[in-house]
Amino acid sequence: MRYRVSHTTTYTYSASVRLHPHVVRLLPRSDSWQTLTSYSLLVKPMPQQQSHYTDLDGNHLVKLWFPPDLQTDTLTVQLLSQVETHKDNPFDYLLEAWALHLPIDYPSSLLQQLQPYLNGQHIGFSGSLDPLAIQFAQELWRASAGDTTQFLWELNQRIYKECNYLTRETGVPQLPGITWSSKSGSCRDYAVLFAEVCRAIGLAARFVSGYQEGDPSSTEYHLHAWVEVYLPGAGWRGYDPTHGLVVSDRHIALVASADHRYAAPLSGTVAPANVQAELTYQLLIQGQPSNVIGVPAQTQQLSSDSV
Repeated sequence: MRYRVSHTTTYTYSASVRLHPHVVRLLPRSDSWQTLTSYSLLVKPMPQQQSHYTDLDGNHLVKLWFPPDLQTDTLTVQLLSQVETHKDNPFDYLLEAWALHLPIDYPSSLLQQLQPYLNGQHIGFSGSLDPLAIQFAQELWRASAGDTTQFLWELNQRIYKECNYLTRETGVPQLPGITWSSKSGSCRDYAVLFAEVCRAIGLAARFVSGYQEGDPSSTEYHLHAWVEVYLPGAGWRGYDPTHGLVVSDRHIALVASADHRYAAPLSGTVAPANVQAELTYQLLIQGQPSNVIGVPAQTQQLSSDSV
């Protein structure tokens, strides 16, 4: 699939502010799953300097610095990109023999690299795992007879079928136990729950931010979130519990991280910090052979200290 994406984000502040450095995480990844063929980044007001760099997960980030004496009541960031996705078959792999059943006994060298993707996601809880996620993982392990791929399939389907989707554009993800006990949440809540259950059984997992083609007849599309699980013999493989899908060429990944905070599309602060901000965004995706998919303008109320 070939896609053209236009994602425009505008912050309107209740008073003039000074813009501190901002990090943009809206450039699609380029890897064996997809290729970023072209892009342009438009920022208003114009930054004094831009720095492009790659983070620990291989994401392409852009840091923006603004003139220190600049005062503005708006900030607009538009990313135009063209992406080609490649994987129409997400099952084109053979697991290592030692990874067919759970728990996986990772080699010590690999385990050390994967440790950040195995810790719990409770902020400030020293990597402890959510008790409800542990219980859920044990139930799925029993139901799947410890088969790795069957475990992931059951987990994906259970969240998709048993939870009620909520549109929740702002705010941090819910704790995994809250999402599962309430059987409701947004796509990022589902992603955090899925990742926590995987980590509870010893499967390395990370949070992914991006786009999903969805239903071309729909008039509402949003930035999406899903999970990638590290499978020995297959590498990072995506699962989308919001749609009950294994990720293929109809998803466009932007960034991935062990911590959802480092997958935010745009982050930065302003001064003074108590100024309120209104967020408006517009997302347009044109796919081939799909028709144009559009997102009407959406408006949210945010606090300016956590753009």
